[in-house]
Amino acid sequence: MLLENLDLYGSAFLETIRLFVIAAIGSLVLGTLLAAMRVSPVPVLRWFGAAYVNIFRNTPATLVLFFFAFAYPRLEILDLSFFSRAATALILYTAAFVCEVVRSGINTVPVGQAEASRALGFTFSLTLSQIILPQAIRSVVPPLSSVEIALLKNTTIASGFSVFQAGGIYQTLNEQGYSTFIGLLWVALGFLILVTPLVLLQRRLEKRWSVAR
Repeated sequence: MLLENLDLYGSAFLETIRLFVIAAIGSLVLGTLLAAMRVSPVPVLRWFGAAYVNIFRNTPATLVLFFFAFAYPRLEILDLSFFSRAATALILYTAAFVCEVVRSGINTVPVGQAEASRALGFTFSLTLSQIILPQAIRSVVPPLSSVEIALLKNTTIASGFSVFQAGGIYQTLNEQGYSTFIGLLWVALGFLILVTPLVLLQRRLEKRWSVAR
């Protein structure tokens, strides 16, 4: 089965990797920005960050993808492909979890660090980017890696909304008369291969950036 459908598996997993990379980068940027809002001295920004996290953390990923697949076109804001809508949905959903991970890392940095930087005349953005985040990132590597692994697995949901990737291989195989069970076993093995480098990277960074507790 695998050899006869190697092109199918290859193109599907390449699309999965592309979707994951785009969503991972986007969610990291947006999640870090939201974390900065949540610790900001400006009340409006803190409120917005908290509201965003509470909404998306308590909304199923399937529902977020469903909205962008079927409800978003009715808003007639910007015409996007199914792939772009899936990537946007995954970015918005995952960013809420990235935000909480980064915020927890920020909270591990002693308050005296921020007070000392303010005494030296640093602005909030400069304190956050130059003093707080470089220290906080070391403690968030393990949970952040777990969030990205969950994102990789969540990409399979997009197959239900006309985005061809690994999660939808079984449909094509089923139409061609192949065993769906065997086909899904190969998909599971493919995801295991994709997750392994993330786990190894997590362990290496955790060991390299380990901090004394």
